[in-house]
Formats: sequence, structure tokens, C-alpha cells
Amino acid sequence: MLRFFPQKNKYIQKESTFTFDSEGPIPGHVAIIMDGNGRWAQNRRLPRIAGHKEGMNTVKKVTKHASKLGIKVLTLYAFSTENWKRPTDEVSFLMQLPVDFFDTFVPELIKENVKVQVMGYKEFLPAHTQEAVERAIEQTKNNTGMILNFALNYGSRAEILTAVKEIAEKTANNELSPDNITETTIADHLMTGFLAEDLRDPELLIRTSGEERISNFLLWQIAYSELFFTDALWPDFKDDLLEQALASFQNRNRRFGGLKETEEEDK
Repeated sequence: MLRFFPQKNKYIQKESTFTFDSEGPIPGHVAIIMDGNGRWAQNRRLPRIAGHKEGMNTVKKVTKHASKLGIKVLTLYAFSTENWKRPTDEVSFLMQLPVDFFDTFVPELIKENVKVQVMGYKEFLPAHTQEAVERAIEQTKNNTGMILNFALNYGSRAEILTAVKEIAEKTANNELSPDNITETTIADHLMTGFLAEDLRDPELLIRTSGEERISNFLLWQIAYSELFFTDALWPDFKDDLLEQALASFQNRNRRFGGLKETEEEDK
């Protein structure tokens, strides 16, 4: 029987510099690198899979809160193309998680009007995982609220390579002129291409667990994303931490390489 022990390294939430304004700007697309499940479990002397299970409970809570706050797309990095390198038992557990997760959570997602999408190389997932994914997509396809987009067996370099090959094939077949290739052409061939053009690129990228790197996630799409890093391990990421990240976003000066009108006046 699993037993909780005192945490070796307990996370203490830092006081935020900013206050979240529910009436302020809300990013249309938020992406999260959900990191720290294993360390959360190890801090409690539990097996790593216990952290992954608790991490799924956090996904449920964050999904509901993000939807209520008015976020239109929530993209969660669930399993990378590099995660296959992990121990076989852990990978097997991670491949079962979507089955258990969707079986219990889809009714709530339907109630919340949340639509499930999954991007990544789904064809390489085990059959039972693929079936659970396709079932969740089908069951929520008529929902018109927030899109809950899982990146599952996803890697950004592989995604870009696939897009380049598809575009190259079209040019080789004279379906597309090289002169007509634009940034939009590339974006259309990326795995976020199913989203509306104004929602393909996350406005805010969050990473938990204290790590400050991108880990092959949405490399093209985050060119102008605001980045937010927190020491909280993913299972400890609560609603107030999501609001803390949004508060930070609301206080960023987003110039996209240019200047704000007030800055131009001060030149």
C-alpha cells in the first residue's frame, strides 16, 4: 500500500509581484510544459508513476479553471518523442493514463463544453491509447468552448521536419511554387494548423518544476510567446498559480519587435 511520507523538498509558493485581473487581457492560447511529476513522487518516497497519476488530477483542475477564465486553447505537453527513452514500466503506465483519464473526465469535459484535440505522431502510440484518444475527440467534437489540446508523442523538430517534407513534395509535384511559400504556408503544415490562425501561436508558455528550457516544444509557434517559469512541480500547480502566470502576462510589455506608441513619443 502506498504511503505518504513527509516531503524532502516542500514547495513554498512565492508571493506574486502582480495581481491577476479577471477583467484584464487573457491570452487566447496558453501552452504548458507539465514537468516535475517524478520529482513530486520522489519527494514523498513514492514511485514515479504516483506522480504521473497525481499530475492527471492537476490537468483536470487546471483545464476547468482555464476554461472558466476564458482561455480559448490550452495545449499541454503530455508525452514527447524523447520520452520513449524512459523505463519500460513507466512508459507503459504513461500510455495507459490517457485511457483512464478520458474514461473518467470526458463526461465533465462535455459538461464544461471543452473540446479535446491531440497533436503528435498518434500512429505510433499503442492501439489502446489511440482508441482512447480518438474516442475522446469524437465524443467532444461538438463542444464549442475551450480546446484542450494534448501534445502526445510530439516533438517540435520532428514536426518542422515533417512540414518541410510535405511542402517540398508539393513543390516537386508543381502544386506549390517556392516563390509562394510564406510563414503561413509553414504554419498551415504544422500540427497546430487545425487551429484558427490567430490561435495557433501560444501567447503564454508556462513551464513548471524550476527548469528553464523549452525541451523541443512548439519551437516555431513560441517565437513571440511570453515565458513563465515556476519552481512548483506540476502536481502542485494550482488555480492560483495559473492566475499568477496570467497576472505576469498581463503586466508584460508585448512589442513584437516594435515600439508601443508611448515609447515612440519618448524617442
